[in-house]
Amino acid sequence: MAYGGFETGGVAPRRHRAIKILLAGGFGVGKTTLVGAVSEIRPLRTEEPLTESSAAVDSTVGVERKTTTTVAMDFGRITLRDDLVLYLFGTPGQRRFWFMWDDLVRGAIGAVILVDCRRLQDSFAAVDFFEHRNMPFLIAVNEFDGAPRYPAAEVRKALALPEHVPVVAVDARDRRSATDALIAVSGLVVRATPSIDGRQTQVDRGIAAMAS
Repeated sequence: MAYGGFETGGVAPRRHRAIKILLAGGFGVGKTTLVGAVSEIRPLRTEEPLTESSAAVDSTVGVERKTTTTVAMDFGRITLRDDLVLYLFGTPGQRRFWFMWDDLVRGAIGAVILVDCRRLQDSFAAVDFFEHRNMPFLIAVNEFDGAPRYPAAEVRKALALPEHVPVVAVDARDRRSATDALIAVSGLVVRATPSIDGRQTQVDRGIAAMAS
C-alpha cells in the first residue's frame, strides 16, 4: 500500500509506504496486549464486556480473569522510517467473528499466530486459514505466568506444522519480545519474495529499522 501526502510551503509531496501484518489466534491468547505493547500510538481497540449470554460460546477455561472480548479488531502502528510504516491488525478470536478475517487479511504480507499452550486446540483454525492462503506466518507462544513451557519441537508436532514454519516464544507484555516476533515474520516475507536485481525490498528495510 502507498499513501501520498502534501507538506506546506510548496514542498513536493512525500510518498509513504505501509506494511501490514496480521496478529491472529484464539480467544484470550494476548493479541490486544501485544498490539498495545508495540504500538507507538494509542491502539484502536474494539473490546466489549463479556456477558452471561456469551458464556455459552466464549469459553474462558484457562483465562478465567478475562472480562472483555475483541468484537472487531485491534489496530496499532509502528513508524519504521520516515517513509515506511507498519500497521498491525489484531483479529477477533471468537468463532462468531471469524467472517471478518477475510476482510482483515487483504493487503497483509504475513501473520503472527499467537498461541496459549494451555488451549492449543484454539490455534488450529488460524493455522488452516493462513496455510490455505499461502501467506507466510509463524507461531508465537505467549508464555503466560504459571503456564507450562514446551520445546518448540513439541509445539510444532502438536500443531502439525511443516518445518519451514518458525515457532518462537514471546511475552506479549514486553515491547522488545513482541517486536522480535514481528521482525521474524517480516524475515519470512523477505525470504519468500526475494529482492529484484539485488535491491532491498521495503520489507527488508523495515526489518533493519525494527532491529536497530
